[in-house]
Amino acid sequence: MLRRAAPDEMPAVVALCGSALAWRAGEPNEALFRWKHLDNPAGPSPIWVAEQDGVLVGVRAFLRWTFTAPGVDEIPAVRAVDTATHPDHQGRGLFSQLTRHALPALRQEGTAFVFNTPNDRSRPGYLKMGWSVVGHVPVAVAVRSPAALRRLATARVAAAKWSTPTDAGRDAAEVLADTDAIDALVAAAGRPTGLATRRSTAHLRWRYAGGPVTYRAVTAPAGGAEGVALFRLRQRGDATEAVLADVVVPEGPERDRRRRALVRRVADESGADHVLAVSRRWLDGPLVAVPRLGPILTWRALGWVVPPRRRTWALVLGDVELF
Repeated sequence: MLRRAAPDEMPAVVALCGSALAWRAGEPNEALFRWKHLDNPAGPSPIWVAEQDGVLVGVRAFLRWTFTAPGVDEIPAVRAVDTATHPDHQGRGLFSQLTRHALPALRQEGTAFVFNTPNDRSRPGYLKMGWSVVGHVPVAVAVRSPAALRRLATARVAAAKWSTPTDAGRDAAEVLADTDAIDALVAAAGRPTGLATRRSTAHLRWRYAGGPVTYRAVTAPAGGAEGVALFRLRQRGDATEAVLADVVVPEGPERDRRRRALVRRVADESGADHVLAVSRRWLDGPLVAVPRLGPILTWRALGWVVPPRRRTWALVLGDVELF
């Protein structure tokens, strides 16, 4: 039987995910799951389950996400994230069945679209269910030295899931706890020119300060109200990578200069071999665009009919980073 999970079934959902996904002992995977799906200020995640003989054998979760665009203040969307099938029930199509079962309910609730960045193995399954490929999320890299370039060139492995401890910058939770400064910054940042995550102080705190994946921050010289860059360190093979998750600065003629200054501070203070960011026109200097390196963004229409073109998406790495 396929049905929506009840709120009191979260322990059973977590237990199934832990066993089916082989969560490692000592890693905060349960805390990560609960942070994503229960603490999100956009609302608890809609989760569907497959049940057999009173036992959960499949899980499909969608993370709520709110976008904004020119002329549209709030666009409710979901990100297709966690899915798990009990080992004894794999190969029976539960992933597709649960996903298809969920889509009409999400549409009825007013969800505009589903988005995600599936890997090469899972993408064909999504395409068979009506997803469309938007394109590569453009990324840029800044390499700090010839030795770092060699480490990056030989790091042909996926990046680590958890952050590498560091004293670089400041604790993101500490910076984002300054409500007056962050409220002022979010208000001064203005509206995006494309389809972008709807920033709020609550969203920034949840995304970068609320979960077990730890982030750091650097601020503008005048303080957080004048600009914040959020990042974390992680390992990619032998290379240490600084993930530049988001940069928020006020609107105005100094906007691009302030952004570039914060990016350079992350590069200088992180001590990482390289910095990884979503490519933007203002990311000049140390950051160089790397075509076709970024994750492949996919999209499924629900309330919207025409998919936005890749160039209309104004994403940051914190929007598409796998977690």
